[in-house]
Amino acid sequence: MSQLHVSRPREGVVLIEIDAPPSNALNFGTRKVFEAELDAIEQDFAVRCVIITGRGAGFCAGDDLREVGKRDGEGPTGLGQFGRLLDKIERLRTPVIAAVNGYAIGGGLELALCCDIRIASEKAFFLGAGVNVGLMASVYRLPRLIGVGPAKAMLLTGTRTSAETALRYGLVTALYPADALMSEALALAERIATRAPLSVEASKRMIGQAFDLTPDEAGAASGRELSVLTRSSDHKEGVRAFLAKSEPRFTRS
Repeated sequence: MSQLHVSRPREGVVLIEIDAPPSNALNFGTRKVFEAELDAIEQDFAVRCVIITGRGAGFCAGDDLREVGKRDGEGPTGLGQFGRLLDKIERLRTPVIAAVNGYAIGGGLELALCCDIRIASEKAFFLGAGVNVGLMASVYRLPRLIGVGPAKAMLLTGTRTSAETALRYGLVTALYPADALMSEALALAERIATRAPLSVEASKRMIGQAFDLTPDEAGAASGRELSVLTRSSDHKEGVRAFLAKSEPRFTRS
């Protein structure tokens, strides 16, 4: 039985649901399938937004600790392979929304951090569990997202962070009742999927570099992106629709 369910609930939107009872932990085989799905999405320009969520009570519990005895560091069942999956999600051409339906623990927290936008159920909670199992995780992405102080409070204690606190920290941007989370995620994904795709992709690339570039480097990189966008058909269509007070129809050209 597959531990990933992949569907297209709306035009331009791919939904990936983790279904690995009892904890939605990602074993080596599931991570390989996940990577293959991401590779297919990267090449399918009809896809303009991705949603990742979990089935059942949890979003994701990260790495499957039942495989610990099989690890050999950077080998195929090691943490290095899990890290490569996370990097692939972060660098995906299309925006990725994490719809955190329940607990996001350890690598599950890291999975949420790799996504571009995080929204959560009011029942969700987040737990940086590295110090609880003799490991370390989220020490790069979490401080950049929420700041050093809150990140230390989460990662040095290994205690759970409620959905309300996560919202206050800026870890998530919105909370919803559990039964409304997916409809809200789909509405957000549809909005992204109907924007100018070249512009969305360029914006994601530039935001991803924002903390690593000097002002001069950022200006040069933005100039390169804008030189392409200003010549695009989608830019012309956006201006036309704005002047006509109509909805634009973008074609990624």
